[in-house]
Amino acid sequence: MPITPIEELEAALPRHSRLLGLDLGEKTIGLALSDGLLMIATPMETLKRGKFTADAEKLRGIIAEHEIGGLIIGLPLNMDGSEGPRCQSSRQFAANFLEKMDIVIGFWDERLSTVAVTRTLLDADMSRKRRAEVVDKMAASYILQGALDRLKVLRE
Repeated sequence: MPITPIEELEAALPRHSRLLGLDLGEKTIGLALSDGLLMIATPMETLKRGKFTADAEKLRGIIAEHEIGGLIIGLPLNMDGSEGPRCQSSRQFAANFLEKMDIVIGFWDERLSTVAVTRTLLDADMSRKRRAEVVDKMAASYILQGALDRLKVLRE
């Protein structure tokens, strides 16, 4: 299954399935889960990255357990909207994952997601240690919620 533009994503999903948001970092993968109505993103967990095959297997288990029909992967565009090496890495992750599993995948612009989440956590007076524990899954939730909000606008 090819990468799906966000405008076509919902139509490509199996009925009543959920989306899994991914914030791909060099050391971790932040995960967030949508509800079945594709309205609300909830932070889920942060996976430590290892070899791709092991990461893919963990994701396959999560996908099966939570009846996930598609992935939203954060695309770390440069501030001017151009794509750099980190975008290539995210696109390659998606291409490699599609070789392991047939699933709908869409990308969502993740510019400033970690900054926005960190600011929110600072405003909540969260300790540095606790912020480090939750920032990746919160960023994944921020990315997924952006995509869900766009899907909602497309439905209207």
